[in-house]
Amino acid sequence: MSEQAPRIPEPARRLSAHVEAARLDPGLYLVATPIGAARDITLRALDVLNSADMLAAEDTRVLRHLMDIHGIPLRGRRIIAYHDHNGDRARPALLSALAGGASVAYCSDAGTPLVADPGYRLALDAAGAGARVHVLPGPSAALAALSLSGLPSDRFLFLGFPPATSAARQTWLRQWLAVDATLILFESPRRVNRTLGDLCEIAGERVTVVARELTKKFEEVIRGKAADLAADPALETLKGEVVMVIDRPGTVVHDDARVEEVLRRHLAELSVKDAAREAAKELGLARRDLYQRALEMARKD
Repeated sequence: MSEQAPRIPEPARRLSAHVEAARLDPGLYLVATPIGAARDITLRALDVLNSADMLAAEDTRVLRHLMDIHGIPLRGRRIIAYHDHNGDRARPALLSALAGGASVAYCSDAGTPLVADPGYRLALDAAGAGARVHVLPGPSAALAALSLSGLPSDRFLFLGFPPATSAARQTWLRQWLAVDATLILFESPRRVNRTLGDLCEIAGERVTVVARELTKKFEEVIRGKAADLAADPALETLKGEVVMVIDRPGTVVHDDARVEEVLRRHLAELSVKDAAREAAKELGLARRDLYQRALEMARKD
């Protein structure tokens, strides 16, 4: 009996899809848009952009270009600019339209609205005024970076952008690096190397992933210990959109001399309670344990 020949799948063929033009229920529609590849947009997002009574965008040119790519006509509708610099002026007109029963679609530059995005206040005020807020899930740079990072994803924390100055950034990093979660942050490509340098001062062994230009032609993912990445000259000249993902802390072990040195430094300027809190952030240890140690040291002194 001869073996059956393997079945060869038929080649892929072009499939037709259509954009609907159904009347939308009144409310604010938060529309996720591609972070790079234009075809990552969902069919439902195209439906809403086609049918909404009013369109608003962080950058009107970006939304207009996206609609042109997918053949969505404006039909006389104007795209209203809504961003950090004009939100207080633009918001009343959008809220008035919602109060009148209109459907309003809002898009950020790229990704999911309200994630490090000016749409937060618009959604908050719309909900507060009694308008229904609809969400259209889709691309997210933070979640895309987490997915491909290879780091634990069962518990993570999105931090937005770190402070611009080194001193503030180190304080900020010390606070969040003690949290038992994978950390996700956005960073300017010009500051990635500086942030890695500050990270080395605190946790140079921590596995870190730098993801650049996700879903775009020059997508790049760089993995390694923070100290190794900080020493890589290629990271001094990055271009494009960057997401950094930092592994959660492992088992932290500090010798007694190190713990005492850190506590003594903080006790010289702070109360026992505050010294324990700051030492816990710096060392990644439990505050309650350091509080007891600080109390003993204070009594002896």
